[in-house]
Amino acid sequence: MPDRKDLTAAGIIAGYAADLIVGDPRRAHPVAWFGRAAGAVERGLWADSRARGAVHAGVCAGAAAGAGIALQAATRDRPLARFAVTALATWTVLGGRGLAAEGAEMARLLDAGDVPAARARLSHLCGRDATSLGPDGLARAATESIAENTSDAVVAPLVWGGLAGIPGLLGYRALNTLDAMVGHRTPRHERFGWAAARADDVVNVVPARFSAAAAVLAAPLVGGRPALAWRAWRRDAGRHPSPNAGPVEAAFAGALGVRLGGTNSYAGRAEDRGTLGDGPAPGTADLRRSVRLSRVVGLAALAAAAALARYR
Repeated sequence: MPDRKDLTAAGIIAGYAADLIVGDPRRAHPVAWFGRAAGAVERGLWADSRARGAVHAGVCAGAAAGAGIALQAATRDRPLARFAVTALATWTVLGGRGLAAEGAEMARLLDAGDVPAARARLSHLCGRDATSLGPDGLARAATESIAENTSDAVVAPLVWGGLAGIPGLLGYRALNTLDAMVGHRTPRHERFGWAAARADDVVNVVPARFSAAAAVLAAPLVGGRPALAWRAWRRDAGRHPSPNAGPVEAAFAGALGVRLGGTNSYAGRAEDRGTLGDGPAPGTADLRRSVRLSRVVGLAALAAAAALARYR
């Protein structure tokens, strides 16, 4: 029988396949359960304090990683159980199929000229204020979100699963969810969400750069040139306020041969994201190409995660 390292890698591959074929659970998603629990903890702990926010992040992410440690220990000498639990955890934390579906639906709505529906749909991809966005702005916002979420929702969970098994899968997803919940610079979360946001930055350093490198290498598969993707990454990533979204979005822009970035509005607050890449603003054809690029980058991350799980 293969050893448990073999079945950990196989579990990651099986979980990726489940996400690719089935997608997210339609009801009772475990990530939604975690979000509700984290929200309850926030209500009990909240104060305009970085220290309170650090406790919140530590309790919530620690509980998720602790559950992963317990599951990993319980399946230490049960390879088939390790395979099943790893597959289930991987399926739970990945969002590749849902991301691709949202990108395709945004492109369909824009091609149909249904701008109001596309504005409403953008909230499925990001928290940007879409009320004043036209077709070009919506296509750009969706393309940027596909790039950033490829790293956050596909590559990073796989990398951490390969590095740390079940605790890595669950712990990463918990931190990323906390960042989405409290990591934005709103009056309520400016200080309270600081720890979650910084922790999410740290755990995404390697996955984001892996995503950018994979996008550079995969550029020819979407009609692009690796040299242009590399140049955009090295030249433009620093213009983005996020240390991790910058490299990914810049590499995607270069691989697609489009220009991303600009001024975005979040809850009435304008934020300059810099200019990433050269060429025209993306259209719906480019949005569809970004979905294809996202899938290729995800497959590269799957291969890396399986190798890490086998040889770590």
